[in-house]
Amino acid sequence: DLGFIKELHDLNAHFNISIWSNPDRNSAIGKEYVAKNLYMPNSKWLDYFNPVTRETYWNTLKENLFTHGVDSWWMDATEPENDALRGEHTHMGLGDFYRLTYPLMVSQAVYEGQRKTTSDKRVCILTRSAFAGQQKYGIINWSGDVAGTWDSYKRQIVAGLNYTITGLPYWTTDIGGFFRPGPSQYTDEKYHELLTRWYQWGVFNPIFRIHGYMTETEPWKYGQKVEDNMLKMLNLRYRLLPYVYSEAWQITKNGSTMMRPLVMDFNGDTAAVNQQFEFMFGKSLLAVPITESNITEWNVYLPKSAAWYDFWTGKHFNGGQTIKTDAPLDKIPLFVKAGSIVPMGKLIQFAGEKSADTLEIRVYKGADAKFDLYEDEGDNYNYEKGSYTIIPFKWDEQRHTLTIGDRQGNYPGCLVSRVFNLVFVKESKGIGIATSMLESQVSYLGKNIVIK
Repeated sequence: DLGFIKELHDLNAHFNISIWSNPDRNSAIGKEYVAKNLYMPNSKWLDYFNPVTRETYWNTLKENLFTHGVDSWWMDATEPENDALRGEHTHMGLGDFYRLTYPLMVSQAVYEGQRKTTSDKRVCILTRSAFAGQQKYGIINWSGDVAGTWDSYKRQIVAGLNYTITGLPYWTTDIGGFFRPGPSQYTDEKYHELLTRWYQWGVFNPIFRIHGYMTETEPWKYGQKVEDNMLKMLNLRYRLLPYVYSEAWQITKNGSTMMRPLVMDFNGDTAAVNQQFEFMFGKSLLAVPITESNITEWNVYLPKSAAWYDFWTGKHFNGGQTIKTDAPLDKIPLFVKAGSIVPMGKLIQFAGEKSADTLEIRVYKGADAKFDLYEDEGDNYNYEKGSYTIIPFKWDEQRHTLTIGDRQGNYPGCLVSRVFNLVFVKESKGIGIATSMLESQVSYLGKNIVIK
């Protein structure tokens, strides 16, 4: 329905549609595929190992969905389920050998098809299964149909960290669980606590996403308290967008990882490596999800190779110790590594709602720091041809100087003139989600500035 999709686009929302990769053989489309021998012999599964199948499948999506304004793909059941390729013959060879690569081929079909069609819209595929190398096809993997329990939630944290360390950087979970308590979820305060804690952790997933089976997941369905707590976390994620987007560029350009188990940055610290649930989000933020109910305080281990700031209070701590921190229901314990520069944007309702002409730049002193602020047009592939900008920030601890370097690169609509509100964080200053009190304002015109 073109009208429906237009209404969504007018709300500044994107339309993601759930599709399965195995159309019914007896459907109108399925019969066309049967006639072209695109299924594996005696199977209900399409043979995506065949390049003709991949091209035909994309053409089906293009004609029926993409040309009508669909923005992205939710590709369910790309496994295929129940080990369905065992004993089958694929275009490439025996299904027993190639079966685990099936989701790679399905994603390849959509990615290559969409890239051939246009470079104006980035490919975004949410998929239930993956194989090594699939990250090059614009995929986000989600962890499937998990239960809405504390035990499942804890396992999800570990699963996400284990998954993203394999080199597949974009991962997400059904916040609150796929299987939920039914209608009681809207009034059950015990479930509300789990949902709130899961949502807080979701802020520090590469992809922040809520979903539930036979569930209306709008925050206001759960009452004012849950809605207020969720709104706080949502505002945090949106204010961190300049940081998140720049970290995403580090993935694209340098093969980095956004969700980082502590072994990646503190591998010489045994106590850090043994933390199951704590992790770095990007190179600066230490996220500490609460994994138990009825909690108001929480023990946090701060890795020893750095000093740390409490994001919420600005309080400074030496690394290599376990501290007790406040953990009220409305916030997740969050720490920032000394020697960090964290850009924060305006409070917004959707990406691109307001110009990024004014950013708050929080500097966490204690060690040298650098941060590359990455920006581009937001949705197309022009960045592959160098159409983007980087503004390098550098803090020199010894000289106590902040250098904002020359802007590198260019793109249509790039901001020529902007304001950076600098905040040197300390206790009760440059803290939390709210915009900080103005300390030092810099007008930046793309040329190198040094601030003492």
